[in-house]
Amino acid sequence: MCGIIGIVGTTEVASALYDGLTVLQHRGQDAAGIATVDGARLRLHKGNGLVRDVFNSAGVGKLRGRIGIGHCRYPTAGSEGTEEAQPFYVNSPYGIAFAHNGNLVNTEQLRKEMFEDDRRHIDTDSDSEVLLNVLAHELQLHDRSDLTPEHVFEAVSRVHARARGGYACIALVLGYGLIAFRDPNGIRPLVLGERVTAEGREYAITSESVALDVLGFKRVRDIEPGEGVIITEGGQLFSRRCAEGAVHAPCIFEYVYLARPDSMIEDVSVYKARLRMGEKLAEKILRERGPDHGIDAVIPIPDTSRTAASSLAQALGVPMREGLVKNRYIGRTFIMPGQGERVKSVRRKLNAIDLEFRKKNVLLVDDSIVRGTTSRQIIQMARDAGAKNVYFASAAPPVRFPNVYGIDMPAASELIAAGRTVDEVEKLLGADWLVYQDLDDLIWAVSDGNEDLKKFDTSCFSGEYVTGVDSAFLEQQEAMRSDNAKTERRTA
Repeated sequence: MCGIIGIVGTTEVASALYDGLTVLQHRGQDAAGIATVDGARLRLHKGNGLVRDVFNSAGVGKLRGRIGIGHCRYPTAGSEGTEEAQPFYVNSPYGIAFAHNGNLVNTEQLRKEMFEDDRRHIDTDSDSEVLLNVLAHELQLHDRSDLTPEHVFEAVSRVHARARGGYACIALVLGYGLIAFRDPNGIRPLVLGERVTAEGREYAITSESVALDVLGFKRVRDIEPGEGVIITEGGQLFSRRCAEGAVHAPCIFEYVYLARPDSMIEDVSVYKARLRMGEKLAEKILRERGPDHGIDAVIPIPDTSRTAASSLAQALGVPMREGLVKNRYIGRTFIMPGQGERVKSVRRKLNAIDLEFRKKNVLLVDDSIVRGTTSRQIIQMARDAGAKNVYFASAAPPVRFPNVYGIDMPAASELIAAGRTVDEVEKLLGADWLVYQDLDDLIWAVSDGNEDLKKFDTSCFSGEYVTGVDSAFLEQQEAMRSDNAKTERRTA
């Protein structure tokens, strides 16, 4: 996952792009970048690190222009080096800067086509650069200087025809404006906002609505699956569905973990969806253990699980207690680049309040269990703090399959639930009892907020990939995504 944002304003936009990226920082802590148009010149600054580390006030001040895009990167397979920081740029045609959230599943095929047929060189291992060059090639097929919305939409349609996977993209075209588009299945999120100032109407497109809120934009709507949106330099907005027939299947893990609770995705409040996850989980606990469940306190694992834990505790009639205190200056362990870093960071990140555990039967609640590394350590922390029994609840079903659409879930061999029963996972974690959310209940918890949502990408839970993937691709991803492979690349 990554965070992307684009703004067509009436005044300088660099500071707004910076503020938007800080709000989207939870979507990527590895690298950040901003590109703006200053007359006929592209201003670009990017680098590895948090948004606040990549930019200072002087650097933001040099990013002149009232049109720009920004990106914060989360390192998926093949995108761990400085050279893969976004936005990417190609100078032909027109000059295009590009920000992408997601992952393609036919990257190698496209890379070969780019070289053999389109005569374009791809300089990095990033599928984002491949996708940029596909767009650039399709735009270049129109050889006239007066680029029109019709020509752009035709190019986006051809991109959709060639690319497979989950992707939400914003392109900055010099002398023209912004082009945004979303994959035909709508796997990765993208939302449109607008605001009216004394100088005129301004538009923003971003991964999550929370960025619009912070910048004072009104959320207009989600970009539709397969839709292309154009915002010209003059502030004109055009949109068109550029791909038809695909099943609308947004990523359900956005609601479980990735998105901020104050965001709206597909007209569904992430916060409300997580409340419903907790309610459904409580129903399952009561079915399996009855009203005499013996739980003395519900303790959320900060921060993403707190919302679900609150409704779960209320439904069980048990107090929720803040038994774990989080160090706010440590990043999200899920997106740490290596297993060694994740192991070290858990103890640095969380500390137990002994009084909330001592001689109690506690139910720890987390949003999900991926590798199990963090969960195992937190369960041991609870025991060390004096808990009598440590139960563990996951607001999501067992993660048994890799995610190939932009979430760097590890190789299947590194997923603790892959090929194991719940009882086996429970034993490996060291919990006295383990309960997972049922997939049907998770789907209900999200879709109850929008009755038009009929299907989701649940591939990491079900192994069903909405775009279709072959075994060779999954084997390739396994080789690239394992922690050993990442360590080897960083060492090299």
